[in-house]
This record gives sequence, structure tokens and C-alpha cells, in this order.
Amino acid sequence: MATNSVTRRVAQKEVRLFFASPVAWLFLATFAAATGFLFFWVESFFARNIADVRPLFEWLPVVLIFLCASLTMRMWSEERQSGTLEHVLTQPVGPWHFVIGKFWACITLLLLALASTLPLPITVALIANLDWGPVLGGYLASILLGASYLAIGLFVSARTDNPIVSLIGTVVLCSLLYLLGSATFTGFFDDRTGETLRLLGSGARFESINRGIIDLRDLLYYASLTVAFLALNVFALERERWARRAATPRQRNWRIGIALLLLNLLLVNIWLAPFSALRVDITEGKLFSISQPTRNFLNELDEPLLIRGYFSGQTHALLAPLLPQLRDLLHEYEVAGNGKVHVEFVDPADDPELEEEANSRYGITATPFQIADRHQTSLVNAYFNVLVAYGSEHTSLGFADLIEVRASPHATAEVKLRNPEYDITHAIKKVLFDYRSGGNLFDGISEPVELIAYVSADERLPPVVKAYRDAILQQLELAQQHSDGKFSFRFIEPEARGGAVAEQIGKQWGVKPMSASADSADTFYFYLTLADSQQVVEVPTDDFNVASFRLLLDAGLKRFAPGLTKIVALSLPKSEPLPAQFKSAGATFENLERAVTRDYSVRLEDLSDGSVTPEADILAVVAPHKLDERAIFAIDQFLMRGGTVVLATSPFTVDASSSELRLKARDSGLRQWLAHNGLKIEPTLVLDTQNASFRAPVARASGDYEFRDIQLVDYPYFIDLRPPGLAPDHAVTENLPQVTMAWASPITLTRDHGRRISVLLQSSSDAWLRNSKNVMPSVDDAGKGNLQPPAAGDSPTRYGPLRAARNLAVVMQGRFTSFFTGDDPPRSGAGNDGDAASPSAAPATPRGMLQRSPESARIVLFSSNDFMEDKVLGSLVAASGTQYLGPLDLFKNTLDWALQDEQLLEIRARAHFNRTLPPMERHAQLLIEYFNYGLSLLWLLLLALAAWLLRTLRRRHYAKGLAL
Repeated sequence: MATNSVTRRVAQKEVRLFFASPVAWLFLATFAAATGFLFFWVESFFARNIADVRPLFEWLPVVLIFLCASLTMRMWSEERQSGTLEHVLTQPVGPWHFVIGKFWACITLLLLALASTLPLPITVALIANLDWGPVLGGYLASILLGASYLAIGLFVSARTDNPIVSLIGTVVLCSLLYLLGSATFTGFFDDRTGETLRLLGSGARFESINRGIIDLRDLLYYASLTVAFLALNVFALERERWARRAATPRQRNWRIGIALLLLNLLLVNIWLAPFSALRVDITEGKLFSISQPTRNFLNELDEPLLIRGYFSGQTHALLAPLLPQLRDLLHEYEVAGNGKVHVEFVDPADDPELEEEANSRYGITATPFQIADRHQTSLVNAYFNVLVAYGSEHTSLGFADLIEVRASPHATAEVKLRNPEYDITHAIKKVLFDYRSGGNLFDGISEPVELIAYVSADERLPPVVKAYRDAILQQLELAQQHSDGKFSFRFIEPEARGGAVAEQIGKQWGVKPMSASADSADTFYFYLTLADSQQVVEVPTDDFNVASFRLLLDAGLKRFAPGLTKIVALSLPKSEPLPAQFKSAGATFENLERAVTRDYSVRLEDLSDGSVTPEADILAVVAPHKLDERAIFAIDQFLMRGGTVVLATSPFTVDASSSELRLKARDSGLRQWLAHNGLKIEPTLVLDTQNASFRAPVARASGDYEFRDIQLVDYPYFIDLRPPGLAPDHAVTENLPQVTMAWASPITLTRDHGRRISVLLQSSSDAWLRNSKNVMPSVDDAGKGNLQPPAAGDSPTRYGPLRAARNLAVVMQGRFTSFFTGDDPPRSGAGNDGDAASPSAAPATPRGMLQRSPESARIVLFSSNDFMEDKVLGSLVAASGTQYLGPLDLFKNTLDWALQDEQLLEIRARAHFNRTLPPMERHAQLLIEYFNYGLSLLWLLLLALAAWLLRTLRRRHYAKGLAL
């Protein structure tokens, strides 16, 4: 009890001496102002456009060096200088009580200094969606690192009687410890040596906790560092009590004890180094841990899975710190695999045979990275790849798949792992189900599937159809034999029993009898369905082509095997062919195609033949232009089959290929088809006060002259959508932080067909409409732009109120009726104008038409042609400085949801790099900065008030004691 009292009194005395001088308040105020300046100005918080406080914690390891050195510089050196150290050493209690007391005093001052930075995360949380996990981790890392620096500072202070020497010595020693694991220093060594240095350096450990991962190894490292230097501090003071040139057993025991303590601290850190699972992920959504969907995929493994990391020993300095993160994550896959997952890491430079195998068999090649220093610039060919192999199937992830680069306006580019769990798990899913599909298709089907053939009697069938039925009957029997009881079939005659079945399927699915030819009165039924307990899928007849039946049957069966790779039929606008030296002037969607291809098997669809590939699980039509009757028929019949049709279309498109923005009318050909289904896209554009920035050519008037400059402007046509504009209760949008819709039109629901309707995207209530073809932003001499919202007194538009929320994307699900009901389906020989084919061109085989869809049919409508266009995405990247492309994530989420791939959708939603700030004017940004400084000032004032009250109470207590 007495020793605790000594420690407490020493701590109270040091804190009291610190706050007895106005220098202390100036010190704390300077620290708060410096951190605010670094956060808002040096790191350009608003230009980064990310809702986190990472800039604060990126600077704290450096700032803490000077802070801790300043706090400890006088702790022991002034005691030695003033001669009071001898008084301390002659006390009946050991020196360690005084060391711990001074240490706790410094920790208290450190906590007060860190508390002055709390307004920064509070400010960010008030304006955006902040993940508090990395914030808590950052403050914990700051306290642990600060404690280590304080222990070092106390040790250095105990070795000198000059506070300035103590300050300089502490700064030098702490800086060396920090630089030891920094990318600047480890870049001179190979990967293995660099990783060892990162384990020894204090900065790399700080970054790990700052990400939101509380690793026992990191905690032990900082605790060991703190204990070691506190012990050395006690030992240094204890030596002051020894007689010169004497070697007593006590001195020998002290030396041995300190040596054993330091050795044990080193050994326990070495012993725990391989254990990567001793950590807790405190981020929102557990971003750095294996999720349950990933574990579900790993539980489905029947054979060993190989995950091999190809990482070069000499790589780019910005990639080197990411290797330990990726290795830790891959080791978690190995643990979660319960012996079915084997993880290994290789450096291809050390094994030419493995490098040759990587190049020739797996298509893995080195990536050239440019490395520059103040002396020279050079290229380094390095590997940064992950191979996933299962059975005979394999896939690989490269630098572009794993890494996200964020440009910074005033600093080095920020390089991070994008969403490694999603990328690796998706690769595992791909090889797993590609391997299964290469074997028995029925292995992926969980419950029995039945094919029901609604086929008329033989006398009603045309010869071609009868031959088709006999041929497919053999294929059905063969499929049933190899299905292991998971597939069966039966034929039902619809006209039997008074036509009850024909009437039922007509009401349920809109099935109508076929005719052998356009002028024949004889009709018949031939309709095939696959069904289990949850869904019904139609099997197309492909004009009764026997050769394609097994392909159509397998495509239908894959709909009942949720794990198999899905096929997306993607219809993109055709670009005009140009000479090789010219770039395409029209809209291009290479980023979209590349993004979808990474996750799904893509079939580029040409709708002009009147059909969609039977393999397709979903149809996506982007920026359609003048679709003819056959193309509309293909879309219509895919919907009638119960499929999902994703449309991105609008009456307008913008040509941004030149120095001007030119608004053009664009006829999709779908207006009547959409109206038939209760949807209408109004011929106008939506603008919103909540908008994103755009690198646009701006017309600037100056006197009688007009100039065009490329400027970063707030552009109302680029609608910045955030919750609740992103539907918070829908799986497609609930986890998206932000999406930018470019040149979108309002969607109106014209009729209520009893279908389920969900609004995915909706503008703010301050949105307005504009019909002008002039979409170029311009400013006058007064700095006022031309794209201003309407005044309050203006009259309402034909589309409703002046300013109101507008629907920009909707989902409609339920039973649909065919747009071609009552008409003959378009023949494949129809002309380009959509007219009926001539008799000579009509096909000889009969063709059926579905007139009603099952409940599973969906239309997903996005009212913009351009929001996923390459130039628009490039402009968003340039404006935000990040590779995050919200429109592409929205589209991929739509595909995942429509294809019932909820597990991958859940994993993708865990990505945290995409938290963005809401758009705001410069004056609003300044108000936020002043608000932050105001909170810091308020904290200091409250602290000063508390110190004054304590001092007053202490004086009164002392006066009362004297009176007694």
C-alpha cells in the first residue's frame, strides 16, 4: 500500500508541475492545432474524399516522437542537474517506484494530448459514415506506441543531466526504431529481410493496429518494448547507488536479472511470431477476417485446394507492406479449410522451374514496376500474384485484381489491398464449380428436378416436331440414368381430359398452342419445363433443333445448381469502326465488360437474330439504340421464360468525346415495350443539388470573349446518391456507400399490374428537371453558373413539382404478359425494318411464343445510358482520385442479387475502402474545419477549468489543515 502511495504521489507531482506553467497549455494547444493542420491541409482531407481519419494516424507515429521526447526530456535530467537525484536514490523504497510514477505521469499527459484530437473523428462521423473500428485501433496503437516512446525517453533522460541532450537522444533513438520498419528503409533489402525489419520496427506494428486488427503479437511487441526500457531505466538508476569498481553479488544478480528479462521478452516475441490467428478484427463488418460465406465455400471442398502466392523478394516499396497482410489472410484460409486448403509462398526468382510453370501453365508473368529515387529511375519486374488451383481447374489473381491505388494531390499515391477476401473467395468459387461442371452436372443440384413436357398426341404433331420428340426422349433417358436419382421426366398431353391441362398452363404461364405454319389451322402443344420445389424454368426448343437440345437442357439444369458459374448475356452498343490511329468517338463500355467478365462467364449478345443464347442466366442490355422488332422480341421472350432483364437506357445520351458536351436524343426502341409493362422514362434529365464533381469543359465569359477550360466543377447532372437515395432495405444497394448517376431521366410507373416494385435509386427532394440541350457548365463574370435550380416562384413542370425526389432505378418483379400477345412472333427472316418475312424467307419449322411469364421474371431499369460509360467512369476517377467505381459495383450487385449469389454479395459488401464524403461547397468545408478547431479549444478550456478547480480545492484543503 505504501509503495502504491509513493508511485501515485510521484505521478501527481509531475502532472501538477507540468500544468503549473502556461507552457503546458501552449504545448497542448500547439499539438491540437498541428494535428488539425496536418489532417485538413497537409493530407487534404476533403480532396481525399474518404470518410476516415487515417491521415491523422499516418502522422501520429512521427508527431509522437517529438511529443514524447518533450514530455520526458526533463523528467530525470533536471533531477540530476538540480542535485535531487541523490535524494531519490537514498529513499527507503526502490527506484522503480519513482520510474513507474513518472511513467504514469507521462502517460496521463499523453492521453490528454490524444484527447485533444478526438474532435477529428467526431467531425468525420457527423458528416459521413465512419467506421469506428480503425479509429479505436488507431488510438490504441497511439497509446501503445506512445508508451514505448515514453519508456525510451525516460531511459535516455536518466543517462544525462542536460534536457536538450535528452530531447535529441530520444528523438534519434525513436526515429531509428520507427525507420527500421518503414518502406523507405526496407526497400533496400529483399522481401524476407524487409519483413524481418518490419517486425522489428515500431511503425509497421502501428499500421497493423491502425487498420482495426488487434493482434496479440503487436500488443506483446509494444509491451515488451515498454517493459524493456523501463527496466533499463530502473537498472540505470540502481547503478547510481552502487559503489564504483565494486562487484558484489547484488550487482551481479541485477545484471543477470536484466539480461534474462530482455532475453525472455525477445524469445516470447519470436515464439509468437508464427501464430497469425491470435488477433481480433474490430472493424465494422469484420473486414480483415474470413466471413461465414467464405467458410461455407471451403466446407464444400471435396479435394485439396492449393493457394500459392507468387511474391518477388525485390518489389515496389509501396507493395512490400501489403505482403504480410495478404499472407495472414491466406493463412486464415488454411486454418478455416480444416486440412483441405494448402497455402504456400514462393519467390519465382529462387526457383526457375516454378517460374517456368507459372508462365507456361498458369499464365502468370511478372509485372514491371518503376522505382525511382533521387539518384536514378529503374524498372523492376516483380511477381505479385495468387494462384488458386482445385483438381484440374485453376485461376490466378494479379496485381490489377488485388490492389487499389488512390492518387493523393499532395503526397505519394495510397496503395491498398482492394477487397482480398472477395477476390480470393470468388476465385475459389470459380475453380470449385468449374471443376464440378466439368464432371457430373447433377453433383451441384441439391434436390430432385423434374422435366414436364406438355406435348400433344402424335396425330397432332407435325413430322418435324414428332421426330424431335423421339430424339430428345433418348437424351432424357440417358440424363436420368446419370442423375443419381436427381432427375426425372414425364410427358403430359394438354388436350386430354377436356383440355384441363391446356387451360391451366394457359392461365399460369400464358402458353398458347403452336401452328405448323402461318396459314395452317392445325395447332399443337410442345412446351418443356424444369421444376423443383422452389422454381419453374422453361426449356426453349430452339426451332426444334435436336443438336442443341442437350445444351438447352444443361443450361436449364444449371439454374438449379446455385454454385455453378453463371452466364451473363451482355448486349452493348456497337461502336463504329475507325482507322487504327483514331480512338472511338462513340460510347465504350470496356470497364463494364472487364468487371463483369471477372465474376461471370459473359456472352456478348446480338439481339438482332430474335433470340437470347439459351445458356444465359440473365440478360443485360446497356445503352440500346433503335432496337428492331426481333431484338425486342428476344428481350420479351427472355422475360417470359422467367429471366431477369437489366436495362440501362434513357431518351438521351451525351457525347463527351470532344471539348464540348453535346446532348443527343437516343431512341432505344423500347419505349412501347416499357409502357406495356407499366414503365415510362420521361424525355427530360434530372439535376440535383446533391451532386458529384466532374472534369468538364467550362465556358468562361470574360468581356466580349469566351474561353473553354477543363475544370473540376460541381455538376448537377452527376447526381450523388447516398442512403436513403440508395434503397437501404434492398440487397442491391443496402451496402453501397455512394453511386453517381450521370445524365439520368426520371422513371414513372404508369400502371399497377399487381407486381412487386422496389425503387433502387432516388434523387434527393431538391432535384429538378431540365429540358435544355445545353449541358455544358459555364460561369459568368460574377462566378455564377448556368445550371442553377429553379426559383421558388416558378411554375410547376409537366412532370410534377419543380423540386422533388425522382426515381432513377426500379425493380419490377412478378407475372408479365408478352408485348407480342395476339401477334405472330417475328420470323428470323424479317427485314431490318421489322416487317414480316416474305413467305419464301419464313422458316419451315414451327415457332412458339410464350405469352405469360412465371413469378420469377424481373425487370431492373436504370434510367441512364452513360453512367457506366468509360469516359464517365474516367472522369469520376479523376475527380475523386480513387479507383472506386460505384456504378460498376451497383451493376455487379444487381447481377449477384438477380442470380441469387447472396454469399458473394455479402463478401463484396465488406469492402471498406469506398466510404466517401458527401459533396459540399468550400464554405461548408471551412465551417467543418472551424467546428473541429472549436471543439479542440472547448476541450482545452474544460481541461483548464478542471485544473483550476483542483488547484483551488487543494489550496483550501491545505489552508484548512494549517488552521487545525
